[in-house]
Amino acid sequence: MGKEKKTESYDNGSYNYKMFKCFNRKFKINEVQPTDDVRDVFCQFAVGGGGGGGDGDSSDGDGSSGVLGAEQLCSFLDDYQGDSDITVAEAQRLIDEVIRRRHHVTRFTRHGLDLDDFFNFLFYDDLNPPITPHVHQDMTAPLSHYFIYTGHNSYLTGNQLSSDCSEVPVIKALQRGVRVIELDLWPNSTGTDINVLHGRTLTTPVPLIKCLKSIRDYAFSSSPYPVIITLEDHLTADLQARVAEMATQIFGQMLYYPESDSLEEFPSPASLLHRIIISTKPPKEYLESRNPIVKQKDNSNASPSSEDETSGTDEIQTLESMLSYDDYENKSDSDQEEEEASEEQKPAYKRLITIHAGKPKGTVKEEMKVVVDNVRRLSLSEQELDRTCSSNSQDVVRFTQRNLLRIYPKGTRFNSSNYKPLIGWTHGAQMIAFNMQGYGKSLWLMHGMFRANGGCGYVKKPNFLMKKGFHDEVFDPKKKLPVKVYMGDGWRLDFSHTHFDSYSPPDFYTKMFIVGVPADNAKSKTRIIEDNWYPIWDEEFSFPLTVPELALLRIEVREYDMSEKDDFGGQTCLPVSELRPGIRSVPLYDKKGEKMKSVRLLMRFIFE
Repeated sequence: MGKEKKTESYDNGSYNYKMFKCFNRKFKINEVQPTDDVRDVFCQFAVGGGGGGGDGDSSDGDGSSGVLGAEQLCSFLDDYQGDSDITVAEAQRLIDEVIRRRHHVTRFTRHGLDLDDFFNFLFYDDLNPPITPHVHQDMTAPLSHYFIYTGHNSYLTGNQLSSDCSEVPVIKALQRGVRVIELDLWPNSTGTDINVLHGRTLTTPVPLIKCLKSIRDYAFSSSPYPVIITLEDHLTADLQARVAEMATQIFGQMLYYPESDSLEEFPSPASLLHRIIISTKPPKEYLESRNPIVKQKDNSNASPSSEDETSGTDEIQTLESMLSYDDYENKSDSDQEEEEASEEQKPAYKRLITIHAGKPKGTVKEEMKVVVDNVRRLSLSEQELDRTCSSNSQDVVRFTQRNLLRIYPKGTRFNSSNYKPLIGWTHGAQMIAFNMQGYGKSLWLMHGMFRANGGCGYVKKPNFLMKKGFHDEVFDPKKKLPVKVYMGDGWRLDFSHTHFDSYSPPDFYTKMFIVGVPADNAKSKTRIIEDNWYPIWDEEFSFPLTVPELALLRIEVREYDMSEKDDFGGQTCLPVSELRPGIRSVPLYDKKGEKMKSVRLLMRFIFE
């Protein structure tokens, strides 16, 4: 593909491409021009534009020489873009900002936009974003009413078996807006302090105190809403007391915990602004200390020991160990609480736990029975979720109306890959735990979902998931989403001119996917625009939707290659329910989800 050729030649608005080290191919760079739709809408609203957008002269034939003042821009944003709450003063500030960026002036002698200014305004993704950029949903409902941005093994820098553990991935996750951080706690080699690591693997540990201090310092760097720390606890009772002491000292007033041992209803995100809460279950070592047979069995197991990392094959167990384990697992909650209460450290550690957690001890169906006066968190693997949703989907929805359901990756995802999150979301699961250190299409969907609601990390679940099920009478989801892809820009600024092809400019095309409930899944793509850094597709597509509340629009730009795999040119994923109508600038991201500096698309969204 020529990525090895780094020499560039740029002269008088053209690129030279060398062929066979002796021939030159020169390609002129054409200035990107407004599309017909952009020109028409400008003429419609501009003073002097043929459509009579104001009280000025409209004698100009095509209207492209008109000017869009504050009142006209306000009308455009209201009538065409659906931004009904914009004021004339805010429109004037937008005009001033566009003129400042384009003409580099601070004293404004002009107070309106010409056609080129207007076209550039449409391409500024911070001034004309595709989705609502601020929190706009009701944040006063219980936590169980929200999808929550959740990380899995948040301390790992790479794969699940041999990568380093560090506080850096925790910081990056919090800066991205993740609200649930998972830490696996283990005694250090001397048994006197606590490390965070993926147990029974080759991962190198990081001290717990480093992770807690990083959470304190970065918890609210991107969102003021609560951070939940899920602890996988493999500690002795005295080290649990040490954790309680560390958490209390480091977090101080930021740490929230209820006065009672259990909650009848979860608090709301709005009531927990700038607060940190802890979720965990009784430690596995408590079982081992009471059952040496199970301890011996577990120590001989070489697979990761977290509750999340169950082997893909069943272990061979002796009848005695199976009976002993089942005897413990089948104890009632009241029996366990009575025994736990005898621990001296219980008040210091257990009282800090706001969200009581656990895994199914019997059948999942039994575990999901809703208790009227008590709420809790239940964890299921991705395989358990698939099986449960196939046989008891209504029970899952009913459980998640008041309780929290966390889904974690299967233990064989050693490379930190992720699963498809939609099955969990469509059944109301709030915490879809993802490996944030990797990349891939599933993670792009996760990024897309949590760009909603201002990127605050909490997205209100659709109303139909909070009522009696999928067939609630008030639910009328039948909609169409027409999407028009006008053009793209910015690759020339972010990439070498030989990055995509050594011998010519790139051949871009755009792929679009609707990812949601099975009935909504669809895909389309534009035609290929050959030899052009400014591709203009100007194509429209329509996607019928049955459940738009759970639909994501995934967009991916590729560069066509006849002989090799098509090159990646950028991607984004947007929640359909958050899309703003009208012509919008859509910024693109790299494979890891980092925003590209200059690359964006100009698109139009219409709701029917």
